[in-house]
Amino acid sequence: MAGCGDSTLESLRHAPLTCVLHALALGRTTSTALTQACLDAIGRDRALNAWTWIDAEGALGAARASDARRAQGQPLGRLDGVPLAIKDNVDVAAMPTSLGLGAREVAPAPRDAVIVDRLRGAGAVLLGKTNCDEAVLGTVGRNPTFGDVGNPVHSGRAAGGSSAGSAAAVAAGHAIAAIGTDTMGSVRIPAAFCGLVGLKPTFGEFSIVGVAPALRRADAVGLIVRAVEDAGLLLPLLAGPDGLQGNAWQLHLPFAPPDWAPGQLRAGVVGDLAELGAEPSVVAAFSAAMALASPAFGAVQPVALDLAPLQVAQTRRAALLLMEAEILAAHGDEVAHGSPRLRGLLDYARRKTAVDYARADRLLDLHVTRIRRLFERIDVLLLPTVPTRPPLLGTDEPANLADFTALASLAGCPALSLPLPGGIGLQLVGAPRSDLRLLELGEILQAMIDAPAE
Repeated sequence: MAGCGDSTLESLRHAPLTCVLHALALGRTTSTALTQACLDAIGRDRALNAWTWIDAEGALGAARASDARRAQGQPLGRLDGVPLAIKDNVDVAAMPTSLGLGAREVAPAPRDAVIVDRLRGAGAVLLGKTNCDEAVLGTVGRNPTFGDVGNPVHSGRAAGGSSAGSAAAVAAGHAIAAIGTDTMGSVRIPAAFCGLVGLKPTFGEFSIVGVAPALRRADAVGLIVRAVEDAGLLLPLLAGPDGLQGNAWQLHLPFAPPDWAPGQLRAGVVGDLAELGAEPSVVAAFSAAMALASPAFGAVQPVALDLAPLQVAQTRRAALLLMEAEILAAHGDEVAHGSPRLRGLLDYARRKTAVDYARADRLLDLHVTRIRRLFERIDVLLLPTVPTRPPLLGTDEPANLADFTALASLAGCPALSLPLPGGIGLQLVGAPRSDLRLLELGEILQAMIDAPAE
């Protein structure tokens, strides 16, 4: 990862957001030059299939406007001039929202999603829309229309999903940061696979107005960045109620302060990761990371998740059933022309009854209670982000890739994924509203583990 002292365009394309902001503020580069460098890289890396839509003209126009504002000493906001990527299930005005569906013939979105409007309000330059699993139903970035997303860090392996293009774009230096969505791990899985940081905030903290629905009880906008401090910069800019339908019904309370002292944090770890489906290489990498990070913790205790392996799988399948049913309800006519794989997934939901749906919903309610009760005993739960290394492109999609990430999503808890060697990821999960604690702890752990992408 480039340091803030190097202001060449090649280095800045791969630099943390904070370093890019530093370079722009000091006039060491311009938004126009940086945006053009990103667009050139996108053109060179077409084989990655990271993008579904590029707005080069609009991005360069926004970059020139940003440079003019900075020349007058009047930047629009904290992100003025920074090139960003947006997942293709989030509305961006004048761009189509494909959901990764090739047969979806839709007019360009008439308005920005709330999260995009906030990015524009902070001066961000929007490069375009990034590729995702078809109908966002997947964990490896497989798309029969736009092409499977490649992994810039681990060649020949999957980029993760469903926010595959967002992660690949940041890892390849196409964008400084990216917006994805995370319903059961769709930000954290590709972040781990591509050697990046992924944040899924407390449920409801980021508006989902203008985001295509998948599973309303878990849908969340998430961040894919290169450093934890970048997520800390974006979180306050984008968080808060939207005043519209979406999450306006929720009571938004201030984030809990990072109220812990080193050596006094009650950290929980899963007692037997292998029993829950983690491969030996994942267990070894997680154990090595925990050994390096142990000075940050006081009491580290194994945690009985009250979820046997079968229950983990049952919970994920229950959520998948609800997700498939909601996608059918929201996008039925469009997904009817999807691939055989997609039609097979959705036909499963069609065969189920209202009673099956109610049982699945009750199982997820029980999951919420189980997971949130953990945080009466611990401050943070530590576990791998994924149970396996990134699979080879073209191989079968592992059924359990979202098992470890769904734990947080389906309970509404915030979760942060840090990069570990091999594309695995160290995941921190906290109680709802503990986002700031996770970010502060994540910065410390990232420095202690110091695991650059391979």
